[in-house]
Parts: sequence; structure tokens; C-alpha cells
Amino acid sequence: MSADVGIKIMSFTGKMKILHLSWMAFFITFFVWFNHAPLLGVIGESLGLTGSEIKTLLILNVALTIPARIVIGMLTDKFGPRITYAVLLAVCSIPCFMFALADTFEQAAIARFMLGFIGAGFVVGIRMVSEWFPANQLGTAEGIYGGWGNFGSAAGAMLLPTIALLFGGEDGWRYAIGITGVMSLAFSFIWYANVTDTPKGSTYFKPKQTGAMEVTSVSDFYFLLIMKLPMYGALALLTWKLSPAGVSLLSETITTIVYIGLVALYLLEVKQTYTVNGHLFKQPVDEVHQYKFKQVAVLNVLYFATFGSELAVVSMLPLFFAETFELDMVYAGLLASLYAFMNLMSRPGGGWISDKFGRKKTLLILTAGLAAGYFVMSTIDSAWPLALAVVAAMACSFFVQAGEGAVFAAVPLIKRRLTGQIAGMTGAYGNVGAVVYLTVLSMVSYQTFFLVIAGTAVLGFITLLFMEEPQGTITEVKEDGSIELIHVS
Repeated sequence: MSADVGIKIMSFTGKMKILHLSWMAFFITFFVWFNHAPLLGVIGESLGLTGSEIKTLLILNVALTIPARIVIGMLTDKFGPRITYAVLLAVCSIPCFMFALADTFEQAAIARFMLGFIGAGFVVGIRMVSEWFPANQLGTAEGIYGGWGNFGSAAGAMLLPTIALLFGGEDGWRYAIGITGVMSLAFSFIWYANVTDTPKGSTYFKPKQTGAMEVTSVSDFYFLLIMKLPMYGALALLTWKLSPAGVSLLSETITTIVYIGLVALYLLEVKQTYTVNGHLFKQPVDEVHQYKFKQVAVLNVLYFATFGSELAVVSMLPLFFAETFELDMVYAGLLASLYAFMNLMSRPGGGWISDKFGRKKTLLILTAGLAAGYFVMSTIDSAWPLALAVVAAMACSFFVQAGEGAVFAAVPLIKRRLTGQIAGMTGAYGNVGAVVYLTVLSMVSYQTFFLVIAGTAVLGFITLLFMEEPQGTITEVKEDGSIELIHVS
């Protein structure tokens, strides 16, 4: 761990260099991931898409990120953040170029589905930042990483329509999308050349086995399997949306095959989880090495409501403003970007408050504010003054993103060597939330959509009562067998 000196934002050396490069990498992933949102109007017109097909693209864009965050979390823990982020940025430039060149709904749908993988980049930086910053600065550092990186979606909303207009013509949007792919490819080389996984002399703790998350008790083994079910449920929900019962992108036969495949994958995951954790049924883990999986489960539910709602709202807010207040899409996109703009301060703020006043107390207050914020947004209609509607969205956004910062102020304090996997699972729950919320949006009014999010935030508040405040130390075993105590409070 690097020396315990303060966070100096203007510095670009040591751990601050790592923090800045990490949020830049994350910024680019979000810039690419949501490069379609502010251009939906012209993309739909160019490709001749129906309203239902446009909403389907929104759901597809966040679907693959559910398994991707689990996979990338495991790869990060095994191979380290340096190589994992570099490969992810380079590979994901390919579907970005595919989307820019798409001529049909099917081509656009496949590209957007594949682009969901870039949303897993967030997990990599969580592990990287946790390696370089001490516990008393971790909430603030992870908040800066998450908040400034998340701003990529707002920057896209503000810049991409202008870039498309500068190129002009019917293909202006294609050039704007293509430029984001070039950025992703270029930064993969910059990242790899300028970072290391840990400070000099520090140990990079790896999981004992990969293929499934480690747990430390028999009850947590079953709890983990239960918590995996909503991820498969979200993918089944997406399949239903794409089936003949939805937009008919998949045939009845293909839909049935996908359902069977999801059941088979879950059974395979049960087998993998037993392979990694089967020893628990024969010999219990020493108490000093145990962690409580319920801590992970609570954070999963909270991230479902916070990041899940942010992904969904960032995707639909330009359309919401355009339709509710009869605005053109460029102006609506700029106003909607203010929701994500709050990330610059609110997510670091949530992490900083957690460092100062405790993880659980901060999360309780922010989750209550999130529920109230979405309830207020459910009352917005054309009778509202536009300025007041924008202020309401920004106020709600503060609680949403500060809540995200507070969640990931706690994630790295559970079990160091599993940070990538825990961050992956928690992050995946954010995408489960996005798929659920966007599917709900495709079937109900905007007002009901916001009320559903408020209801799940109340559920998150109740779940949070079972969380324990991280304190004391966690233990990790070095490769030579010696034990290192890592302070978490």
C-alpha cells in the first residue's frame, strides 16, 4: 500500500497518477457505452427504427454487462488491472465501429449487445484504486474514480450531437460514434504503458481459485447461489423482450434454446461454485479468515437501485424531456446530461462522507433521499416549468450517485483478494437493475417507471438495516504463508 498521504487532485505522480489514469479509462468506457443515447433520434431516423426497436436497443446496451462484470472481476483478480483494462478497451472498440457502420436494426442490435461488455471496465479500476490507497482515503478515491469516470456519459450527451452536426449529413452520427471507438483503442495503449498493478514492494493478493466467488461458510454458499438467480432472471427477461412476445428479434425456437441455455449455465455455475467452495462441507474456515457474504448481498441490492436506476434514466431522460416538454433532441440531450453531470461531485462526495461519518449511516441517508427524489420525478409532467423539472432531476441524481460512491466505499473493505469479484457481482446487480427498469419502462408510463424505482429504493433501505459497519482489520495470506492485516477503519 502506498504511503498514507493526502489526496492531492493536482498531482500526477505516484498513487494520484494511477487514480487519474483509472478515471480516464473509466470515462472512455462510459463515453463509448452511452454514445448512442444523445443520438437516438437521428440514429432511429437513419435506420428507420420504430419506437419499440429504439427501446430494445436501450435494453440490449446494458444486458451483456451483467455476466461481463462477473467475468471481468475474475480476470482482474487473476491477471491484474493493467492487462485486463488494456485488453478490454482495445477489444471493445470493434463493436463500437460495427455500430457506426450498421445499416439495419439487426446489425445495430448485435453491436449494442456486444458493446455492453465495455460497461464491465468499472470493476477493473475499483481493484486498481484499492491497491494504491489506504482505507481512510478509499471512499474518496473510489468516489473520484467512479464519479469522474461516470461523467463520460454526460460528456457524450454534450459533445456527440455537436460532433455529428460538425460532420453533417445523414452519416454525421456514424463519424461521432466512430471517434469514440478510436479513443478506446488509443487509450488501451496509454493505460498499459503507464500503470502497474500495485505500488513497488506491495503484494497483489489473488484468489486461491478462479471460476467462482469464494465464500467462507456453508450458509454463505447457499446464499451466494440464491443471489445469482436475479442475474439469470434479468437475462431471461431480456430474452422474453426479444422473443415473439416482444419485438420478435428472436424466433420462438431460438427463444426456447436461450431459456434452456440460461438454466444450463446456472447449473454449471452451481457446479463451479461447489468446486471452489466444496471444502466448506468438510472443514470450516478459521474465523480469522472468514467474511460475511451478507455484506456483499446488501451492497448488491443497493447498487441495483442506485446504479441500475442511473443507467436506465441516463438512457431514457433525453426522450423523456423531448416528449414531455416538446423539445428537439439536441436540446433535450443537453438538459438530460445535467443528470449525469452531477457525477463530478456527488459520487466523490458520497465516498468522502462515508470516509468521515461511516459507511452504513451514509448509505441509510442517501438511500432515503434517492427514494424521495424518484417519487418527486414521478410527478413531473408538461405542466411543470422546464427549469424546475431539470432541478428535480439533478437533485435526485445527487442522491443516486452519492449512493453509488458510498456503496463502493465499502466494497474493497470486505475481502481484499476478492475485491474484483465482489465489485463484479455488485456492479452486475447495477445492470440487472437497468434491465429490469428499462423493461418496465417499455410497458408503463414515465411516471410509473419513476415510482417503481422509488419502491425498490425503499426495499434497499430496509435491506441496509442488516448491514454491518466495516471495522478493524481483514486478514490476507501472502504467497509465503505469512498473514498480513489490512486496516478497514
